[in-house]
Amino acid sequence: MSNTIEQYHITKEPYYRPVADEVELFEAAYSVRMPMMLKGPTGCGKTRFVEYMAWKLGKPLITVACNEDMTASDLVGRFLLDAHGTRWQDGPLAIAARYGAICYLDEVVEARQDTTVVIHPLTDNRRVLPLEKKGELVHAHPDFQIVISYNPGYQSLMKDLKQSTKQRFGGLDFNYPEHAIETEIVTHETGVTKDIAEKLVSIAERARNLKGHGLDEGISTRMLIYAGSLIVKGVNAHAACRVALVRPITDDPDMRDALDAAVATFF
Repeated sequence: MSNTIEQYHITKEPYYRPVADEVELFEAAYSVRMPMMLKGPTGCGKTRFVEYMAWKLGKPLITVACNEDMTASDLVGRFLLDAHGTRWQDGPLAIAARYGAICYLDEVVEARQDTTVVIHPLTDNRRVLPLEKKGELVHAHPDFQIVISYNPGYQSLMKDLKQSTKQRFGGLDFNYPEHAIETEIVTHETGVTKDIAEKLVSIAERARNLKGHGLDEGISTRMLIYAGSLIVKGVNAHAACRVALVRPITDDPDMRDALDAAVATFF
């Protein structure tokens, strides 16, 4: 296999705590190479789940962070100029299709719709990627799979996937784990005591109840891990929560006061 793809292998098992039957469902989907769509809020573990599944399946993982400036060429490839003239360089989607990787398009709705349509021929029975500028048709490797993710609660009507795209994928819903599991995750990832982890999770749960009532997003599991990591390093719990939990999610003085009060309740 080409050295190009070796760098994308995950050699160490990523920590992932299953919440329901998502691991088994993804394995079944991969067995028939069904394209998969992961939906859930920011920082709830979607990317870690994909990393874990790539490791478990023994497949390389190529991740693309989608953005509104991303063009189809950024995904499929382009001609480049060098000292010897022009040469073709595959984009991440083409590399994944050629060599049999899992291609993960993170926050796919951030990309323009005219960019995301290039994945359509790879997500049906054709499993091909036309490289129109090169005049080549790449037939996807038998191991290739495409996975996309997005946060449905954060998107406007202008930023949503077309039905013609959505219906090409199987879907898995993600959310923040229930209290005991989230406590277990924070404890494992940071090294804080279970008591401190439970307090952090309780603060997050209060903040999540404010979503739509002054907060666009609640406190994510990722943010709890940041706070716990600071506490382990000796940072005062109040200061750690202020830096990692409260200040990043709101600039509203009243909302900050409310969240600071929640922190003071538990610490």
